[in-house]
Parts: sequence; C-alpha cells; structure tokens
Amino acid sequence: MGQDLILETERLLLRPFTLNDTPAMEAVLGDPVAMEFYPAPLTREGIEGWITKNMARYEKDGLGLNAMVLKDSDEVIGDCGCIVQLVEEREQIEVGYHVRRNLWGNGYATEAARACMDYAFHQLGAQRVISMIRPGNLGSRRVAEKNGLACEKVIFWRNYDHCIYAKHKA
Repeated sequence: MGQDLILETERLLLRPFTLNDTPAMEAVLGDPVAMEFYPAPLTREGIEGWITKNMARYEKDGLGLNAMVLKDSDEVIGDCGCIVQLVEEREQIEVGYHVRRNLWGNGYATEAARACMDYAFHQLGAQRVISMIRPGNLGSRRVAEKNGLACEKVIFWRNYDHCIYAKHKA
C-alpha cells in the first residue's frame, strides 16, 4: 500500500502513518495487555521508530502497516496492512493488525485485515497471504480464521513459536 493509497471499508480508512500518529499508537503499542504476545510494550521512542520503519517500508516495498482510522470520528485506533516478511527463507506477504484494547470485539481487525487481504490478492498479485500469530493469541487467531486463513503449521520464529496462518487466492 503505497503512500497515496487509502483503503476504505464500511467503518474504516487505512492510510499511511505519519509521526503525528505516535500519541494514538501509544494506546495500542504501549499497552502491556495488547502487547502480551510481543517481547514488550513499546515506549514512545519505540513507537516513533516503529512508525518510521513502516514509512521506510512504504518507500522500499510500496506497502506497510497503515493507520486504522474510524471513518465517523477520524480517530486512529490501531494499524493494519501488508508487509513483506522473510519466513523460512522466502519472502511472503503478511497481513498484520493491532487494535486499541478498549475496542476489541467490534470486528475492526477482521474488517481491516479482510480489506488488506483483498488488496494483496487483487492489487499486489499475491497468490498466498499469511499472518504470523503466537499460539496463545486467541483473539488474533480468531481474526485470521474469520477471514478464511487456516493454521498450516507452527514454527519457531524470532525466539517464539508462531502459527503460520495462510490463505491462497481463490
């Protein structure tokens, strides 16, 4: 998803991040509960680095994680997007997502991830998309399953077990 592209769903806009999104993302990436399945929640400096990394992905790969924005309030509530991920020695398109904890259970991640999968299949020409999810992260696993991804296997990746959820283009 390049810098000019905005994906739109029924309730959400997905747009490229800017550093102005740092305060909103602190409520997501800085939350110890929301980041339970990551090595640690991110500090403000870590979030700025995370946003900068995604901005660099837009330039390098033409895609990255994007700000997830509620259409009715223009509020940034998380992120979702496609990233190029090196898994088992091959580059794959991963759909990733995070939603602010007080909004869990509203279907935002499912809605945004579905739009990103469609984008990967129809705009990027991907034949397969994955989501890498820690086994205990039942909420993220449900999102993947609702979108038709199935757990192919569990691998040890970046010091943790991860389920590789995958879906092939229909």
